[in-house]
Parts: sequence; C-alpha cells; structure tokens
Amino acid sequence: MTFQDTGLRMRDTEYGRQRPVSCIPYPVSSKGFTLIELVVVIIIVMVMMGLFLDRARFYQEQAEKTAMEQVAGAIQSALIMQYGQILTRGKQFDVAALAEDNPMNWLQKKPHNYAGEFYDPAPSSVESGNWVFDLKSRDLIYVVHNANYFKPGKDGNKWIRFHVVVNTEPLRPGAQPELTGLLFDPVEPYSWF
Repeated sequence: MTFQDTGLRMRDTEYGRQRPVSCIPYPVSSKGFTLIELVVVIIIVMVMMGLFLDRARFYQEQAEKTAMEQVAGAIQSALIMQYGQILTRGKQFDVAALAEDNPMNWLQKKPHNYAGEFYDPAPSSVESGNWVFDLKSRDLIYVVHNANYFKPGKDGNKWIRFHVVVNTEPLRPGAQPELTGLLFDPVEPYSWF
C-alpha cells in the first residue's frame, strides 16, 4: 500500500525528511444564520435606525431654528438701516412708524417662506414653516414646522411672534424722551432646544 492509496501525501520537513500529510479535508460546517442570530441582527439594525432618525429629526429642527434666527437677524440689521435713513433725513418722529410697518418690506429680498399679510391669523390658517405679518397686532409671526423640541408660549400656539420695540428715555427731567434703542424682539420669550 502506498501513500496515494491511503489518502496521504508527503511533505518536506526542515531536515530534508518527508513525512505523510493527510489529503482528506477537515469537515466544514455549512450552517447559515440561526433564527435567533437573525432576530438579534434585525433588532440591532432597528435600534440603530431609530437612533439615526431621532438625530436626523433633531438636526432638521436645529436647521429650521437657525434659518428662522438668520431671517430675524437680517430684519434687525434692516431695522438699523431704516433708522439710519430716518436720522439722515432729519425726521426723528418717523421712528414710531417703524413699529407699525411690516419688517419684510425693509428687506431687499423677502425669504422664500414669507406667506404674506393676514388679519389676525389663526395657527391653522398658515402653513407651518412660514412667516406671516399680522395686520391686527402688527407682529411678524414665524409658524414652527418641526416642533419636537419647541416649547410654545403662553398662548400655546407653535409660533413665535416678533415686533419692533422702540426704547426711549428722558435724558433730563421735563425734556422730551430720546430714543435709546430699536430692537426686533420676540413678543414673549420662547424655548427651542
């Protein structure tokens, strides 16, 4: 009987001797996933998807908040420019008119989500994610679209109302009050984490 007959073959060793090596392969397990392993993998994937979607919603809401604050900042800058124009024309009494004007008129280009002017709008009458000007209260309103982390004000509506605040103080007793500040501020504080 030769090595070929027994299923063995020869391998060279370090010292020049040959020794027999088996040619018969070891048995290989051909099992796939068990049902438990498959369920565990599905659960892990679902948990990761849930975490991803929660983070995606959070960042989407933060992007909306940032865009809203960017428009409010542009309006604040436009308000200062309007005040500068009033001062250069020598018409200080026109400052009070700024509090009644629609702040969107001061911008060179209105935002794409400006829906226009409404008289006493209801939250349901304005599409979320848009700016509107309330002709009754003379407030500029932003209706929040993603409000998972937004805490509404006293009225309970998911919007933020802005108005122009004209601050004046008498510098001398008996003298006419002088302008000390112009701000584009929320009517009431809001919380949006």
